[in-house]
Order: sequence, then structure tokens, then C-alpha cells
Amino acid sequence: MKLKIAVALLAVAGVSGCSTTSAGKSGGGPLSRLTGSGRSDTSVVAALGNGLIGSKVALSADDRELALQAEYRALEYSAAGKSIEWKNKSGNRVGEVVAAQPYQVGSQNCRQYTHTVRIDGAPQSARGTACRNEDGSWTPLT
Repeated sequence: MKLKIAVALLAVAGVSGCSTTSAGKSGGGPLSRLTGSGRSDTSVVAALGNGLIGSKVALSADDRELALQAEYRALEYSAAGKSIEWKNKSGNRVGEVVAAQPYQVGSQNCRQYTHTVRIDGAPQSARGTACRNEDGSWTPLT
């Protein structure tokens, strides 16, 4: 039991030490920004800009929000190689985001990831890297 507690404390300490950049703190970590419905605070998702898909795929504002939320969840919470999926209301646009193992660049936590969107069954993919900001948001590298 003591070993489990020690491991949990080390995991929490390790995660909290990974978030650095000059971005200002906005109070509360990323967990406070996600609601039970999976919707996220616009400031955290907005830091992703257009995400990996960017202007490569024509998405409605609602579909783009779903895609960006999936990117954020993959970067922030998912295990390496685990697929985070999203689907629009009509089901004609679906996507999946897969993030690789986190790694350090200086004092910043970064991850490579792939985002594949299928519009009416036709896949379009993009690959990139994002680094975690001090406020819990992620910024894609350009």
C-alpha cells in the first residue's frame, strides 16, 4: 500500500514538473477546464490554433472544435499510441488523434502526434509536434 502511494505521488510530481514556458498562468490546471461532457475551455483549445489539420480539411466550426478537443485530450491525457476518436453529429466526418510518447525539449514537455480525418470515408492525415505550455495548453510547432 505504501509503495502504491509513493508511486502515485511520484507520478503527480513528475507530471507537474513538465509544464513550462513563458505563457501566463490562468488559474486551475487543465483538468479544471474540461467538463464531464468533454467540452473544454476555449483558451486551452485555442492555443492549438487550427491544430494539425489546419486549412487542409474543410470542417465546420463545430467539427473543428471536436477535432481540436480530441487533439488536446490526446496530447494531455492519452497513453502513447492510444487513439482518441471524434465524430460529428451527422456521422459523415470522423477523426482520430494518436500521440506518441512524451519527451523533453529543454524544460518543455512535447509530443509528436497524428490526426486523421475521414470525410465521407476519404481519409486525410497530418503529422506534427506540440509542446505543453505552463498554463496546460499545447502549442503546435511550426
